[in-house]
Amino acid sequence: MKRKIIPYKPKLKHTARMLRKNMTLSEILLWQEIKGKQLLGLDFDRQRPIDNYIVDFYCKDLQLAIEIDGESHHYEGAYERDVKRQKKLESLGVHFLRIDDDLVKQDINIVIELIREWVSSNRPTPTPLRGGD
Repeated sequence: MKRKIIPYKPKLKHTARMLRKNMTLSEILLWQEIKGKQLLGLDFDRQRPIDNYIVDFYCKDLQLAIEIDGESHHYEGAYERDVKRQKKLESLGVHFLRIDDDLVKQDINIVIELIREWVSSNRPTPTPLRGGD
């Protein structure tokens, strides 16, 4: 399956770099489990610019964004911004998996299993090769 390339705004590179240097505890815990293709051989990026937004984690092969919803998502207007952002990125073909910050801190194994289940249910199956006559 060919990967769809989704452009991003170059101005976001600096912000993404700063976010990678200042990750939350939950982001650090999840990153330790998924970096370096540890999870099902999938390559995840952290703080990945996509279009005009930055997602916490992104797997290009699955077009999967993983968002950790923590304290910043409880502020006034945050939910509405999250919905708008998610709808825009979904219109570009990005799938979302939202995970609560507290769940990551309390039981990372459940979080990893949730991701595994999502991948198992949504990963495209390769097309079989056709043999010659």
